[in-house]
Amino acid sequence: MNVLAWLAAILCILMVLIGGKKGARSFVSLFLNFIVLLFTILFMLDPNADPMIVTLIACAVISCINLFYINEVNSKTITAFISTVITIVILLLFIDIVAEKAMIQGFGEEEIEELSIFSLYIGVDFVKIGASVIIMSTIGAITDVAISITSPMREIYNHNPLISRKDLFISGLSIGRDILGTNTNTLFFAFFGGYIGLLIWFKDLSYSFGEIINSKVFSAEIISIFCAGIGIALIIPIASWINSYFLVTQRDKKEASK
Repeated sequence: MNVLAWLAAILCILMVLIGGKKGARSFVSLFLNFIVLLFTILFMLDPNADPMIVTLIACAVISCINLFYINEVNSKTITAFISTVITIVILLLFIDIVAEKAMIQGFGEEEIEELSIFSLYIGVDFVKIGASVIIMSTIGAITDVAISITSPMREIYNHNPLISRKDLFISGLSIGRDILGTNTNTLFFAFFGGYIGLLIWFKDLSYSFGEIINSKVFSAEIISIFCAGIGIALIIPIASWINSYFLVTQRDKKEASK
């Protein structure tokens, strides 16, 4: 416990020294997001609760914390929030279909021995839980991409207030293209890094390449990576269009009121 406290203290000091007030807010947001995740899990355990609805609400709350609490309420955070919610809704519907068709719900053969002493009749829809897990794993990256697009678009607009909606949208897409590659790779290593131990175990079990690829645990992880990448790719045009529409519409209203 002392090690955890020291690591938390070091992280807090570094975030405050480097990020100032925003760094301090970012550190507090970590604990707020953790609390939201705990409540999300508790609500999902309720047999009457729909995991998809719970996930959508949790993602909206997490987005509010990451965008409005850290970066305050302004035009770029509002458009980033709207873009995030739209992307999450599309991704939830898509992942729900993929999780059911790919049959990644439940547990693989490698996990049966550990779970043999527990009852599997817990009244939870594992298809929706699987979709929720993927969404909750990517919400941070999606909000990060959203604000990374809307913030520079706002700067472009401030430096060129007469820019057309089309040109502003194209600028947003151009920014997004630079972000896309690095963020998808970040997610890939974030997901796969936690499964290095599993791959070593597969090797000790003398699994062939085909057996590894067809393993439920491995395929579920790959599908999670692909779905997360799709979410990041989707948020780019959505955030670019919403932000360009919002900024230009706001400008036209100001000109009309003069």
